[in-house]
Amino acid sequence: MADALATTTRPPGVHPNGAVSRRSALHAMSSLTLGAAWLSAASSVHAQDAWPIKPVKMIIPFPPGQATDIFGRLFAQRLSSLWGQGVVVDNRPGGSSIIGMEALKSASADGYTLGMVSSGPLSINPSVFSRLPYDPVRDFTPISLAFIAPLVLLVNKDLPVQTTAELVTLMRQQPGRLSYASGGPGTSQHLACELFKMATKTFAVHIPYKGSGPALTDLIAGQVHFMIDSVSAALPHIQAGRVRPLAVTSLQRNAAVPQVPSLAESGLAGLEKFEAVGWAGLIGPANLPASVVQKISHDFASVLRDESLIQRVAQSGSVVRALPGAEFSQFIRDEVVKWGGAAKASNTRLDS
Repeated sequence: MADALATTTRPPGVHPNGAVSRRSALHAMSSLTLGAAWLSAASSVHAQDAWPIKPVKMIIPFPPGQATDIFGRLFAQRLSSLWGQGVVVDNRPGGSSIIGMEALKSASADGYTLGMVSSGPLSINPSVFSRLPYDPVRDFTPISLAFIAPLVLLVNKDLPVQTTAELVTLMRQQPGRLSYASGGPGTSQHLACELFKMATKTFAVHIPYKGSGPALTDLIAGQVHFMIDSVSAALPHIQAGRVRPLAVTSLQRNAAVPQVPSLAESGLAGLEKFEAVGWAGLIGPANLPASVVQKISHDFASVLRDESLIQRVAQSGSVVRALPGAEFSQFIRDEVVKWGGAAKASNTRLDS
């Protein structure tokens, strides 16, 4: 009777001598392992949901005062308000933006180091540097395009042309007689003119300067015939009548110079879909957690819908343009191909 009672009350998996069966031990260990894994996953999800729990650094590979820096600071202020954490701008200029890009590439992939970077380091540098220490696609996580900075085709006010078509006709009539200025080899000003020449099958002599300011000065003085520059840099000179704007390089007209048509409106073959613009966007190091990217992208999209910010950006001639991760990634790839074609056609190398 006692044996029968002992048998019926013995815990499952326990032998009469009190030993635990191997199957039961493995089952217990498995349950503990699953429980620990669940707790770890839950903790990770909770941590990502709570992101950010400390200040975020925003690397800008340019000196203070440059357009990407000015707007990057505006974005940082608004993200700080949304997140309840400081977003600290860290300017890392130098080496054609390479210094800042390397710092971002080597940062921890946790979302606490982001970058506000432009078309130069992401889409032009790969074409003009043969030994670039980063890959614009492989080494970064694209989060969102932020804004575009349209350029404008300008001519000396005494040049006898009033339209893009007239300029192209003059270039064809006098091949190699006209010259154009830029802020230096490999800049968007230089390569945009190369794209323009390629599209219109024309030729002009490139005169590089050390920056947009000296180039504009010589354009105004008539030392060069035309140039393509940012709307923001050219706007005071356009308003003062010191230069004549022929067309903007974006597909649509620009609110800062609404009277100036786009190159696509010129009616010339090869320019029907012409677009060559500067731009900037938010990226992070490669392999950012998807949940963190989603959080940043969602909040950044909210910032870009702010009407006061849109107006502030528009005042300088730039245009807010949101483009989320996957689309932004393809945009970068397309831009690398576009600017690469111009660099190759002009044989532009900055490290040869």
